[in-house]
Amino acid sequence: MTTVPGAGTQPDERPALRRCVAGDLDEFANSYWGSRALLSHGPDLPAPYDDLFSLEAADELLSRRGLRTPFLRIAKNGAVVGDGQFTGSGGVGAEIADQIRDDKVAALFASGHTVVLQALHRTWPALVDFSTQLSVDAGHPVQINAYITPAESQGFSAHYDVHDVFVLQVAGEKHWTVHEPVHVDPLRNQPWTDHSQAVAAAARDTAPMIDEVLRPGDALYVPRGFLHSAKALGGISAHLTVGLHTMTRYMLVQELAAAAANEASLRGALPLGFDPGDPEQLGAVLPEVADLFVQQIQSTTPEDLAARLRRRTWSANRPAPLGPLAHAASIASLAVGTTVRLRTGLRCRVVVGDPVVLQLPDRTITLPAVTGDAVVQLCSGSDLKVGELPGLDEADQLVLVRRLLTEAVLIADA
Repeated sequence: MTTVPGAGTQPDERPALRRCVAGDLDEFANSYWGSRALLSHGPDLPAPYDDLFSLEAADELLSRRGLRTPFLRIAKNGAVVGDGQFTGSGGVGAEIADQIRDDKVAALFASGHTVVLQALHRTWPALVDFSTQLSVDAGHPVQINAYITPAESQGFSAHYDVHDVFVLQVAGEKHWTVHEPVHVDPLRNQPWTDHSQAVAAAARDTAPMIDEVLRPGDALYVPRGFLHSAKALGGISAHLTVGLHTMTRYMLVQELAAAAANEASLRGALPLGFDPGDPEQLGAVLPEVADLFVQQIQSTTPEDLAARLRRRTWSANRPAPLGPLAHAASIASLAVGTTVRLRTGLRCRVVVGDPVVLQLPDRTITLPAVTGDAVVQLCSGSDLKVGELPGLDEADQLVLVRRLLTEAVLIADA
């Protein structure tokens, strides 16, 4: 039995990550990832970010796309405005009351509020594609928000995030300060508000490690836990915050604990009348529980844990968009000579055996053993033509490719 991972970007490629980091990407991975902030200046990066987003794009989203909450937040000096101050009905035929009101947003922005467009990795086409590629390059789920701030205004005071971020400056100038963490490597349930006093003191009393102005085309990497704040300078400023939801070692601990539910002895009831607040009673049962848990951990194989982690992590980012109507047409017109490829951003793993098992984020597909070599090639990410796949005649190639198109594993050229 052979296992083959699905397609990924080669280390010397990683085009989306390259747009976020100047210099050697391996050095970034080894010396900065998760441990040090890094400022990359525009001239050292491949291109500015106006192809990804712009002030005009923000206006279009706010006025013409029918956005609803929670795709928008508005804040000033760290205080978030209630949704009712900038939402309302969309009028005849669109009476839903939580749609964005452009006139109300305009008034708030003019009074110094910061506009935060959330989840742009789902709503703006260029950023949908960029986030899909970055999640492939980095191996961690990606989200993207945009922060648009009036001149001389600050949307949020010093704080830390529970995920790593790349700040990509799109328009205007913004003064950033970054301080060392007061709580290293916070988990998602450990927000900065748990340490608000320490955060405020560190931002006030310690020297920043980065104290710089970002200009269009500049990028800033801020690991989770690092304190940061920003203030727009002499004009409207816009930046993208690209969040990477870092997978951690603690995630493995959580899944090991969840797998312990398979051990019947650990599912057993504690004694009648047990008081969990009594250390003596806990001391009577804890050694046995710890021993059982250690036995469960030691008996859990990497294959067992990988199956659990696939379900948890592979669906965190959606693969590249698939137009349902065009895709249905491509299935109907499939023929020998059609070019097909793996859907970009789709996480998959091929287990070659009898049967061939194709593991996907939300399901598993089984296929005849004879298809093994063809499935491996189809899941490599390369462009392939029906009729040139190994080990199958043309009729069987059409059957296999049609099945994988129907399952939205592959896409075909029009």
